[in-house]
Amino acid sequence: MMGGLKVWLMAVRLRTLPAAVSPVLVGSAAAAYYRSFRLLPAIACLCGALLIQIGVNLANDYFDHIKGVDTGERIGPVRVTQAGLIAPESVRIGMAVTFLLAVAIGIYLTMVAGWPVLAIGCTAILASLLYSGGPYPLASHGLGDLFSFLFFGPVAVCGTYYVQALYLSLLPVLLSISVGFLVAAILVVNNLRDIPTDGKVGKRTLAVTLGPRKSRVEFLCLVGAAYGLILLQWLFGMLSSWGLLPFLSAPMAALLSRSLWILTGASLNSSLAGTARLTLIFSILLSLGLLLGG
Repeated sequence: MMGGLKVWLMAVRLRTLPAAVSPVLVGSAAAAYYRSFRLLPAIACLCGALLIQIGVNLANDYFDHIKGVDTGERIGPVRVTQAGLIAPESVRIGMAVTFLLAVAIGIYLTMVAGWPVLAIGCTAILASLLYSGGPYPLASHGLGDLFSFLFFGPVAVCGTYYVQALYLSLLPVLLSISVGFLVAAILVVNNLRDIPTDGKVGKRTLAVTLGPRKSRVEFLCLVGAAYGLILLQWLFGMLSSWGLLPFLSAPMAALLSRSLWILTGASLNSSLAGTARLTLIFSILLSLGLLLGG
């Protein structure tokens, strides 16, 4: 039983979950900044975001296996379907159950905040399935970075804020862009590592199209822009000095950026985990800055 649990945790990919937690933290902190924080909707958003992220991971594991994208040459973390650790049908059922649970949470949030939440939830689940599945997988046609940015940045942050405040303001929109850039940077590292194997099976991620050097430049631009936007908001008086707390994580960002120019192949798995940690730490510091500056 413990062995089975361990394998399912591998399938869930715990190291990717900061991408789901980070936008909910920032959206909730922005709601608190405007005195609109509501605990139950915030918890529901966190659970929903985690379920959607897990659903994406299971869908990616399942669809990449049946489409022949994952092969024995893979150098990233183990994919349970391709490795034969869990039967494809079981992974598919797990994916379906996860999304059904996300739908249940979405129904509650729709009751709290109305039809816009229903539209957001349905679109997010559809995008999760189309990321690796369907006749035109988004991840295989260079659109993974864009959709990761949109759904784990603006959609998640603003959605979390909206279900608590019941309106949208400029500050959470701008903050969501920084979070989205960092989440997209996680995917850049993942796809940079997989350029050789993805290219062999015809998976045209943006990294495959750009090549290693330009993908590294993309990472630098995304991370730099995430910090740059926070600085601009402070300069224009939208954030107090507490809003600059995310810059405490800048040394970590610099080390990660340097690692991308040194490491290749499986060594980039450490950079991948580090970028996920950076996203979470940045978001925690940003949320703390909002709470202290409110």
